[in-house]
Amino acid sequence: MSATPARNLDLGMIGNCSVSALIDARGRFVWSCLPRFDGDPVFCALLCQSDEGRGVFEIEVLNMVRSEQRYLRNTAILVTTLHDGNRGAVEITDFSPRFRQHGRMFYPAMFIRRVRRVGGSPVVRVRLDPRYGYGHETPTRTFGSNHIRYITPEFILRLTTDVSVTAVLEQTSFVLDRDATFILGPDETVTESVGEVGNRFFEETKLYWLHWVRFLGIPFEWQEAVIRAAITLKLSAYDDTGAIVAAMTTSIPEFPNSGRNWDYRYCWLRDSYFVISALNRLSATSTMERYLGYIVNIAATTPEWRMQPVYGITGRTALEETLVEHLPGFQGMGPVRVGNAAFAQRQNDVYGSAVLSATHVFFDERLALPGNATLFNRLEPLGEAAVRAHDQPDDGIWEFRSNAKVHTFSAVMCWVACDRLARIATRLGLHERAGYWRGRADGIRGVIETRAWNAKLGSFVESFEGKDLDGSLLLLHEVDFLSADDPRFAGTVAAVEKRLRKGDFVYRYVGPDDFGEPQSAFVVCTFWYIDALAALGRKDEARALFENLLAGRNHLGLLSEDIDPQTKQLWGNFPQTYSMVGLINSAVRLSKSWEEAF
Repeated sequence: MSATPARNLDLGMIGNCSVSALIDARGRFVWSCLPRFDGDPVFCALLCQSDEGRGVFEIEVLNMVRSEQRYLRNTAILVTTLHDGNRGAVEITDFSPRFRQHGRMFYPAMFIRRVRRVGGSPVVRVRLDPRYGYGHETPTRTFGSNHIRYITPEFILRLTTDVSVTAVLEQTSFVLDRDATFILGPDETVTESVGEVGNRFFEETKLYWLHWVRFLGIPFEWQEAVIRAAITLKLSAYDDTGAIVAAMTTSIPEFPNSGRNWDYRYCWLRDSYFVISALNRLSATSTMERYLGYIVNIAATTPEWRMQPVYGITGRTALEETLVEHLPGFQGMGPVRVGNAAFAQRQNDVYGSAVLSATHVFFDERLALPGNATLFNRLEPLGEAAVRAHDQPDDGIWEFRSNAKVHTFSAVMCWVACDRLARIATRLGLHERAGYWRGRADGIRGVIETRAWNAKLGSFVESFEGKDLDGSLLLLHEVDFLSADDPRFAGTVAAVEKRLRKGDFVYRYVGPDDFGEPQSAFVVCTFWYIDALAALGRKDEARALFENLLAGRNHLGLLSEDIDPQTKQLWGNFPQTYSMVGLINSAVRLSKSWEEAF
């Protein structure tokens, strides 16, 4: 039936750095939170089951037989074409407006759908069923000659359209014999022709994205994949505060019936560093500048510099985790969680992530406001916190809920905090502070080399005095703790591939945790492995694995958090910034140079 929600992650994302929506292969809005990424899902069909039809926005073509979907080249504008059995066809163009207007960026909490007939005499039906209370409540409706208002306790959503309001309210079918426009957004009167507004916003938004992409510094190979990944990362940054969300969804399971269903609509400092680093590699620096403001504000208001691993996109600290009992979950695989208990965890790598995020501004001459001694002074307490934390147990990068250890990656990131502070101080000519931080970094390094190296395995291990391995060890070269020609790096990579590689994919770890043994590969760990192979000179192997992983993207070039090694089906929250970052970094490292190509 028409209302059946998405059964897989063949979804496209539109957005404007204020709001976003996930749209399935039939052009249905199945997930969108308002008034921002972490808000109440107005469209939540993605987490409904069977034919409930809750929370969906659909332009249904009667007797539909097939669909096609694509992004307009180098934009965040999605085009879905639906074909019926009588040679009729409808083209739906979806986007959120984003462009410069009146000297500032215009990015309202708005979606625009433009619908046009491209063949035959298609019969369509508009199904617009917004919800609130995580799908439990139906808004009150009022309407006028060209609009419908959907009223909730928190906000009013207005649809303005040039099709029959009655047809939308009563979901009656009609022949699409002319172009139609739907503007869904704030409760504000549209003072111009709806079609003209839709056309103008479309052209301005298209020009914005073409201009943004034009100035990316992309590799010669895999350009389309890299551009799509870069746009996806850009859409994951919340312009108002600078925060970057890990993914747009909550509770997509890491693998079937696993219970590993988490809410990722928040800003992890670790993930965000990787995002801005990847965008910087492509010369997209504005996201970093805005994120730095977010980090500085958090650091300035954190008592005793005890930073959390994750914050709300407004900087909110408390992200209490609750269950939504009335939503069955993706493919019926609950639970559905709101909030994330990781906010209360101790993850000692957070200090290195924060300092790394700020390091760029001290060395990048393109920036209008480069880092200075004042910013350096604000970062130094993070280094002191790292010194105190480097040999203390924490919950680790994988956020174990009952497995506190002195995790090697956390200790290495504490070293990173001190190492980068030493480099920044040298850059600023603060020689006494440079010596101080170099001494702290060297001290932490000595502890790690003594306690995290397992001579029997010939490898660093995931925790001090441990014997297990995890995927984060592949980053020892990435963060400059080990050089590529250090035999300890080659030994660690060899041990990881022996223990964690399953076919063409790499697991983050293989031992049991709070929920049993993992059954899906972690996408970014496979990218980290590819990067490690490239650093070791094993580029042919790395390229083959990279091409294989590219083949696991969905039909629009997007990736989620996890992948089934056998079927290549995507699992986990979507689209996952970590995964898109991995794609960019690996492509940059593996691509032929532009000079080599000609």
